[in-house]
Amino acid sequence: MSAPDTPTDEALEEGSARLRAWTEAELGVTGEVRPVVTAPAAVLSTAGETVDPTSPDVVRLAADLLATQRVSPGCVGLAAPQVGVSARVFSVDVSEHPKTRTHHGAYVLCNAEVVESSRNEKAREGCMSAPDFTGDVKRASRLVVRGRLPGTGEEVVVRTDAFEARCLQHEMDHCAGYLFLDRVAGAHAVYARRTYL
Repeated sequence: MSAPDTPTDEALEEGSARLRAWTEAELGVTGEVRPVVTAPAAVLSTAGETVDPTSPDVVRLAADLLATQRVSPGCVGLAAPQVGVSARVFSVDVSEHPKTRTHHGAYVLCNAEVVESSRNEKAREGCMSAPDFTGDVKRASRLVVRGRLPGTGEEVVVRTDAFEARCLQHEMDHCAGYLFLDRVAGAHAVYARRTYL
């Protein structure tokens, strides 16, 4: 028998299927590209508010996050604080990244939280809100996350791993007021970002 908060395999399968089937068209609005905020902007170090995923403002924010992510080269995730909104909403799409194993396509989650995590691994991360640096960050390599879809407010619980798991943790950190630079082991684990012409 499972603990009350432990999702069943059936719930995880349903959540994964729903997330993979989700499309931006469900939002019913066209997203607009927003400017990305960079450190040391105060919104990046402020814990985001829990949101009503059915609110029209949240639905528009979700569409704007996807639109902004889409036009940002190499961007695999974008959180509301990165566009100046202190809210627990983020978009993710790691489907084209070479380090991806499991992925659920492009989607937005509201009020996401980690339900289970395991096996921390160290890897290099970067961020549009700290564009001059990368850093080595330890994160769980396997993850179960619970969140709500914008628009319908449906709850989904999903299991993922590898790069998508890292991306989800990175975006949830943004929603809690943390940058990846807050998670590095020290100055020795921060590097100047290489720029290739």
